[in-house]
Amino acid sequence: MQTRYSFGGDEHVYVEVDEEMSLEAFFIALSLRNAVAEAEIPGVTEICPANASFEVRFDPDVIAPEAMMARIKELEHKAEVSEKRLTTRIIEIPVYFQDPWTHETLMRFRERHQDPTGSDLDYAARINGYDSVEAFLEAFHSQPWFVSMVGFVAGLPFLYQLVEREKQIQVPKYLRPRTDTPKLSVGIGGCFGCIYSVRGAGGYQLFGITPVPIYDPTQTVSYLKDFMVFFRPGDIVKWKPIGREEHDRIAAEVQAGSYAPRIAEVTFDLDAFNADIAGTNAKLMEALDGV
Repeated sequence: MQTRYSFGGDEHVYVEVDEEMSLEAFFIALSLRNAVAEAEIPGVTEICPANASFEVRFDPDVIAPEAMMARIKELEHKAEVSEKRLTTRIIEIPVYFQDPWTHETLMRFRERHQDPTGSDLDYAARINGYDSVEAFLEAFHSQPWFVSMVGFVAGLPFLYQLVEREKQIQVPKYLRPRTDTPKLSVGIGGCFGCIYSVRGAGGYQLFGITPVPIYDPTQTVSYLKDFMVFFRPGDIVKWKPIGREEHDRIAAEVQAGSYAPRIAEVTFDLDAFNADIAGTNAKLMEALDGV
C-alpha cells in the first residue's frame, strides 16, 4: 500500500492509506494515527479518523504545513511494522428486520430505486445470489461487523462485514437519495452497513430498525450520559434479530432509563483473523455469552 498525503487548505493534512477499505488498510491508518497522537506534535489540534485514512488539523502559526507533513511521514514506517491488534468491544445490536416504519419509507421512494417493483431486501437478496430474503438476512446477521469509522452524520457508524472478501454483501445505494429515512434504520450502501443515527435524507438500502439509540446530544439516554456518541472505530457489532414485541419492550426500557446494551471486551488480532476467519468470529461472538 502506498500512503498518500494532501493538504486541505492551510490547516489540514489528509492521509490516505488506500482508496479501498480493507482491514489491512484500516489497521495501518489506525497505527499511523495513533503514532501521530502519541508524538504530541506541537500545533496539532485535532485528528479525525476515517475508513482507511485520517485528517490532521493543525495551527500553521505553530508548525508550517510542510513541516507538519514531514513529521507524519517520519512516523509512517513505525505504523507499517506495528502489531495489528486491537483491544475493543463487541456490542449486540437488536434489529427488527422488515419492520413497518422502514418498509413504509422504502415504498414511498420506489421511483428512486433500481427495482421499483420489489423491496430493498428483495433486491439485495437477488443481486447477492440468495434464493430468499430469509437466506440473505441470515448472511447479514450471522457474522459480526467491524466499525471502521464514525461520522458523516453525527454518531453514524460505517460497518464492514468480517467475512472473506468474496462473501461480503454489497448493495448499491438508491439511484437518487431519499428525502426521509427513519431514525435508527439499518441498511447497506456499497460494502458498508450503517445505522442512521438521526432522521434525515439517505440512500442506503433499508432492511430494518433498531430500538437502541446510538447518538444523544442531550445525553439523557442512560448509557450515553458520559459520551453522546455510542460507537468508536474498532468496535465490533453482532446483530440480533428481534420481533415487534421485543422491539417495543426495549424501546420502553430505553425510555425508562433501564436498558443496558450487551457489551463485552475482546481482542481483535488481524493475523489471527486472516488465518481463521470462522474461528475468530465464533470466539468474538461467544464473548457476549459471558456478559
